[in-house]
Amino acid sequence: MIPYGKQQLDAADVAAVQEVLQSNWLTQGPKVPEFEQAVLQHCQSQFAVAVNSATSALHIACLALNVGPGDIVWTSPNSFVASANCALYCGAKVDFVDIDITTGNLCCQALREKLIQARQTNTVPKVVIPVHFAGQSCDMAVIGTLAKEYGFAVIEDASHAIGARYLEQPIGNCAYSDICVFSFHPVKIITCGEGGIAATNNPELARKMQMLRSHGITSETTELTEPSHGVWYYQQQLLGFNYRMTDIQAALGVSQLSKLTRFIAERHLLAKWYDDAFADNSSISPLQQQPYAYSSYHLYVIRLLNLNKTQHKDCVQFLRQQGIVGHLHYIPIYLQPYYQQLGFKAGYCPQAELYYQQAVTIPLFPGLTAKEQHSVVATLQRFLEKLQ
Repeated sequence: MIPYGKQQLDAADVAAVQEVLQSNWLTQGPKVPEFEQAVLQHCQSQFAVAVNSATSALHIACLALNVGPGDIVWTSPNSFVASANCALYCGAKVDFVDIDITTGNLCCQALREKLIQARQTNTVPKVVIPVHFAGQSCDMAVIGTLAKEYGFAVIEDASHAIGARYLEQPIGNCAYSDICVFSFHPVKIITCGEGGIAATNNPELARKMQMLRSHGITSETTELTEPSHGVWYYQQQLLGFNYRMTDIQAALGVSQLSKLTRFIAERHLLAKWYDDAFADNSSISPLQQQPYAYSSYHLYVIRLLNLNKTQHKDCVQFLRQQGIVGHLHYIPIYLQPYYQQLGFKAGYCPQAELYYQQAVTIPLFPGLTAKEQHSVVATLQRFLEKLQ
């Protein structure tokens, strides 16, 4: 089977992990801060807080911004459920902003219109979480301007977008957001096995997230510290979690990060080949790339414009029968059974639902061969020809 995405590991990655396994530190050692430093230098942010998953990073990002019961968080329906679940973990309510079907990203015009209505009903969100879908940045300058006008905080869910850029600046510099979250799952651009990180330029947010990832404790002395306490002393100041990243994961992350530029350059070449292959096919529309964004191409998504729901499902099944893992990113979050129990219904975000009916993710990853790409395109064409 040709997967839709996979990690690319080499001998240097294996050696980096082996070095940790042979050291005195498996967790809470020197590799985690080394990885954090490497990420913040790449992103040009002031702080980076490594955790065991991007889901954990989204959760502590919400908590650091004091999201809680009575608050409202908005995000994109075209994402993995973690982009919304993080707010529910905090006891807040979740709502969704429809997407721009040509990019798969949150639609800034829909956001603006929803904010106008929310101001009238006193339901302006505390936090908005734009998702950089498939590796392409949302229009963050517009979102940042709206954040200042309406008084909400911004968490960038950049789980797909390590190495991407917006207006020639690296995603993660938090120029238009309070916190930016990355994922290092194996199918992402680089991997730690599992892992995530939250970047920020705010020292207080960084301090809170550092405590929240480790049970809410700190060893820093305060006015509450008794003189008799020794070097073993620590204080629990927040109700935190065990979300720590291990040195094993961080060592792999450091090694992988050194190859990030090469990985993304290869993804761009592969994406360009697909773009050219589909250029004259009026039934297939790849996601549009915006002039303000340089995508990391975590995913390559096409829209099959003339299919009904049954044919869409048949296409993915046909690809898999031919040894190609077609996939779907994503079912709109609010159509999940859990969210329908919260009161969401079909028709809530029409563009996200139309996208859901049309979108197919096809293989894209470093190491994908020309022969495999030809096979993907030829198989898609055979399926579409069967429908004529």
